[in-house]
Amino acid sequence: MAVFNRVYCPACKTGHDIYGESLKNVACSSCGTQVPIRANDKNLFIDYRLPNGRRRREKIGSSRKLAENVLHKRKAEIAEGKLLDVVKKEKIKFEDFAKEYLNVHSKQHKKSWKTDDYLIKDLERFFKGKFLYEITAKDIEHFKIERLKETVGSKEKIDSKEESEPKTISAATVNRQLDVLSGIFNKAMAWGKLQANPMKSVQSYKVPKGRLRFLEKEEILKLLSNCAKNLKPIVILALFTGMRRGEILGLKWHDIDVKRNIITLLDTKNGDKREVPMNEQVKTALIRVRKHPDSAFIFCNGKGQPAHDIRKSYSTALRKSGIINFHFHDLRHSFASQLVMSGVDLNTVRELLGHKDITMTLRYSHLAPRHKQHAVDILSKKMDSFWTLEPKTEIVEKTEVLQVNRNQ
Repeated sequence: MAVFNRVYCPACKTGHDIYGESLKNVACSSCGTQVPIRANDKNLFIDYRLPNGRRRREKIGSSRKLAENVLHKRKAEIAEGKLLDVVKKEKIKFEDFAKEYLNVHSKQHKKSWKTDDYLIKDLERFFKGKFLYEITAKDIEHFKIERLKETVGSKEKIDSKEESEPKTISAATVNRQLDVLSGIFNKAMAWGKLQANPMKSVQSYKVPKGRLRFLEKEEILKLLSNCAKNLKPIVILALFTGMRRGEILGLKWHDIDVKRNIITLLDTKNGDKREVPMNEQVKTALIRVRKHPDSAFIFCNGKGQPAHDIRKSYSTALRKSGIINFHFHDLRHSFASQLVMSGVDLNTVRELLGHKDITMTLRYSHLAPRHKQHAVDILSKKMDSFWTLEPKTEIVEKTEVLQVNRNQ
């Protein structure tokens, strides 16, 4: 630790650090010019090292006494561990910060915050009691391994009353939890609670593309015939509009424009307004819904509160129809799949589903093999304009002539 004076060569502007109180001229190491040092133009700095070994220099001014006092203060701060440059690791428990992340970030900015809440519960079981800075990439790798060993609690089968065998947690579920974990660490860094994200060196599992299950026309008719009175219009809207369950259950009467045959969705998954066209089946289904006198919601309970849980009645309808392994969201897949198989182009399907880009919609492209055939047919017609095959009779005549010549 020391005080030094920095002077600059008048010829090449190279800086020179002069330790001590010498007033002698120095030769510039770059060009050899004599650099004068005068007592009245001192440019004083202090030089010291932090506890982590990092060198630090601070510009003080022209007062050597002030420079010496500041240097003495820095020595005391380093000894007491109070220097601002010494990074202190805040002792914040993972579960405490996860709760703050959920309340301050997820609930305010994410429609899927309830999913975050569900996923965080499993993360807390593994990391509860640890400080944020204590969690390493190795700990997270251990979490991945242990999580895959766990099983989902046995659930009631849709197609029978028997209990299913417990299934292990899928890699896709673990990946979703890793995404939330990374989000927690990123916010901790943004809020000044953590220096680095340990998830940076952790890789997610490679998983196959999402399932694509849809109903055939016969299955659709069977399902609708087995739906309870309150459930049937909800299923019809899902099948004939492609709307999500939350969008359907959140519908209000003023969202329906019967004259224009349009349903207006203001609160969508991607945040954009969407207009959904209605066909006759949808209009008829909505007209038959009994309106609650004290509620603006179309689908509500006896108290006028919006319906939330239709799982039980939906499972019953599936069981009566003999349909297995079919989620409510698969009704949306059925809507898109039937459109594509009927020849509707993918971009129109994208607009109806409310996808921002075509990437998500392309998962249905394999259901429209005819568009490939149509493409090559267009090429064939274009080629016909300048290339026409010889008539069959002419080809036969040429073949006969060649055969005669060979015989001769």
